[in-house]
Amino acid sequence: MPRIRPTQVEVDLEAIVHNLRVVRATAPDSSVLGVIKADAYGHGAVPVARSLEPLCDALAVSLVEEGLELRAAGIRAPIVVLGAYYNMHQADVLAARLTPVIYDPADLERFAAAAARRGRRAEVHVKVDTGMSRLGVSVDDLPGFLADLRGRSALRLGGLCTHLASADIQDPAPTEQALARFERCLRAVEREGFTGLTNHAANSAASVRFPRARLQAVRPGLALYGGMPSRQVSLPGVEAALRFSTQVMASHEIEAGATVSYGGLWKATRRSRIATLPVGYADGYPRTVRDATVLIRGRRAPIVGAVCMDMLMVDVTDVPGAGVGDVVTLIGRDGGDEITFDDLARWAGTVGYEILCGISKRVPRVLRNADVSSPQPAPSP
Repeated sequence: MPRIRPTQVEVDLEAIVHNLRVVRATAPDSSVLGVIKADAYGHGAVPVARSLEPLCDALAVSLVEEGLELRAAGIRAPIVVLGAYYNMHQADVLAARLTPVIYDPADLERFAAAAARRGRRAEVHVKVDTGMSRLGVSVDDLPGFLADLRGRSALRLGGLCTHLASADIQDPAPTEQALARFERCLRAVEREGFTGLTNHAANSAASVRFPRARLQAVRPGLALYGGMPSRQVSLPGVEAALRFSTQVMASHEIEAGATVSYGGLWKATRRSRIATLPVGYADGYPRTVRDATVLIRGRRAPIVGAVCMDMLMVDVTDVPGAGVGDVVTLIGRDGGDEITFDDLARWAGTVGYEILCGISKRVPRVLRNADVSSPQPAPSP
């Protein structure tokens, strides 16, 4: 299908590889499970997986379907399924050589039966709930769960894991408490005689802020794409890997008092020049933005009026020479200025994760540095 509309996302695969090396330098004694769920946070799961496969110890997804997509694309690295929803497809999971994270005794039974039918021992990771109250075996129920697993010869415990819900907030106490609970679980696993495990708890924030959370493996997600989940977390050296841009499709003058877009929510206070851009909330640019700007010719221009499904308007009165065909940066750098996905999230009243994951499939992804060089040593922290 021909490319007609100029709206696009550029993904710099070299930046993602660089970010992985920065994470490795931060946790040099841990394996890395590169998280590429949600289409690699909107960056494109298959190309990102191909770039990270030679460098990661394993990849991690949320859905079985995401793992199957990677296998169909020829990805051979170990893939851990973090989301733990399998319905009745345990046999499909094992056939695709996916490593399931489980917490449900029913899944324990079904995976054991599926592995026995295949005649091959299957590895599973067990998830423990240490305070998020979302998924996981409770700390108190873990000994019984482990005893059940030990009695199933078709399964092998590959690791214990948990999710740290508050690693990015200012107060470290909730994370310290969660880690204390998880360490209690690790001692229980050791008492049961399980060895050679790859235990993992650290997301991007915990990998940076809580050394005791790094264990045998870390699970960076947002850090791989050049971001951090809050201002409480800093990882110097990571680079933004995504640029969201379009071009001006129309430009016209309006008089003072004229309104722009649905509902007439914005009214010109002077004679103004309005540029129309072929991008809208159907592309993932949030309709909820307030006081948002874009970059045109290296200068800020405010979005005016309500964001439409397929278009939005900006006031370019103060951008000399701006007109049809000019490149417009929605996320990314233009000259000496930059708009980050966190900036857009703040204007929209949401989080950076939602901005990245919300960029629509109808926006083409253009790969930069797709021929990523061979693995290199990690930089010093």
